[in-house]
Amino acid sequence: MAVKIRLQRHGKKNFAFFHIVVADSRAPRDGRFIEQIGSYNPNTNPATIVLNHERALAWLNVGAQPTLTANKILSYEGVLLAKHLQGGVKKGALTQEQADAKLAAWKAEKAAKVEAKKAGLSKDAAEAYKAAVAAEAKVNQERAEAIAKRKAEAEEAARAAAEAAAAEAAEATTESAE
Repeated sequence: MAVKIRLQRHGKKNFAFFHIVVADSRAPRDGRFIEQIGSYNPNTNPATIVLNHERALAWLNVGAQPTLTANKILSYEGVLLAKHLQGGVKKGALTQEQADAKLAAWKAEKAAKVEAKKAGLSKDAAEAYKAAVAAEAKVNQERAEAIAKRKAEAEEAARAAAEAAAAEAAEATTESAE
């Protein structure tokens, strides 16, 4: 029986999330599985991955073959590195403590990269918000200036009309007085 570690699609149209499962290769994609070892949600930024490392490593050690996408997820989470380091321990190239230290250092570096990305995304969002507020303030100021200019022109026209009416009234009174 060929066993695969693969993704099982769930969710709705254009908003899918996936369960990471161990299944017989002959079973349908969303059908029967042996064990669910995690989930993957690509809709968040960065993508959310929940994975049971011990079970994934155990299945890899007994010969389960990951699909391409599952392989990338396992690599991203460090399961393949752990399997590689366990192979080095079995061969005697390094001790278990050295392997654990290397894996811990890799995980710390990976966590720092993810946090930096999250911080960068929130910083970009804050900058975009500030830029939008500044652009809106500029548009509002231009509108206020245009309204003030129209009001000034209307007042000037009203003054000119009033002065013209007063001049006509003065002419009319001087003509009627004559």
